[in-house]
This record gives sequence, C-alpha cells and structure tokens, in this order.
Amino acid sequence: MPDDTTVLPLRRPPVRQSVVVRSGREHTFDVFVRTIGAWWPLQPFSFGQEQARDVTFEQRVGGRVYETWQDATTRDWGTVLAWEPPERFAMSWLVTGAATEVELTFSSLAESLTRVAVEHRGWEALSEAQLTAACALPGGYAGGAFAQGWATILGRLVSAVED
Repeated sequence: MPDDTTVLPLRRPPVRQSVVVRSGREHTFDVFVRTIGAWWPLQPFSFGQEQARDVTFEQRVGGRVYETWQDATTRDWGTVLAWEPPERFAMSWLVTGAATEVELTFSSLAESLTRVAVEHRGWEALSEAQLTAACALPGGYAGGAFAQGWATILGRLVSAVED
C-alpha cells in the first residue's frame, strides 16, 4: 500500500468514439480493413499527406498497417495485435511519437445496423511534450485533437459503408 510520499503515475484516459452504421457487421468490418485506403482521410491523417496514395491493412496478427507514397515509400502506422473478424481488431499505433494502441469493435445491433467503436489507449507512454504536440490536428491528445480526429475518421467510414 502506498504511503503519502508515493507518487503514482497519472492515468491518461483513453480516447473513445463510436458511430452507428446502417449496414451489417461483416460488411462494415470488411469495408474498414479491405478498402481503408479508399475512404481514410489521408489529408490530414497520414505521414505523407499529399504524397500518400494508399493504406494497406495486412489482415492477421503480426500484420502491418502502413501507408504507401507516390514514390513507393512506406511508413508504418502499426502492427495488428488482435484479429477477430468481424468482431474486433487491435493494433499498435505508431503515429503518436511513442507507440499507443487502437482497438476497434464492431457490434451488431440489428440485421443491418452496426455500432463501430474505437478506443485509443496507452497515452501513458507519451511524454508531456508528445501529449501536447500537434498531430494531424492542433492540440494533440491534451487538446482533444485525437477525439476530434477519430470522430472525423469514423464519419468517413460511415459514408464509405453506406454509399
């Protein structure tokens, strides 16, 4: 049991976002992983910005998730840590300066209705400077940029699945 002089590490809560998609779970999951390069907003959510032309999601534990640029350069976004289609996947997330973790779950609410939830966690791995540094959006984790970013990304997923 800690005494009054023990300093405990500050827990940084995960970023959580969710959307409901008018589509079955299998199709929604499939659109996310198979066509991520077509619907993911590479500007501003990529390393290469205007150079980025595609995203590849290797569908297995240990698989890479990476972007490819116009000149064939690749940049890793992370590695698949859990692979349970069509229910969930988890991956390391290397876009934050230090590795964090992203988990997406796909829950069937009805025959053609799916809840997609993202939990982005592991913020304890980041320094104070990394927490406040601008990412794709200004403000970093501390300023709510990741919550706003995931809301935007999930909104694009909804459009891709429902169109």
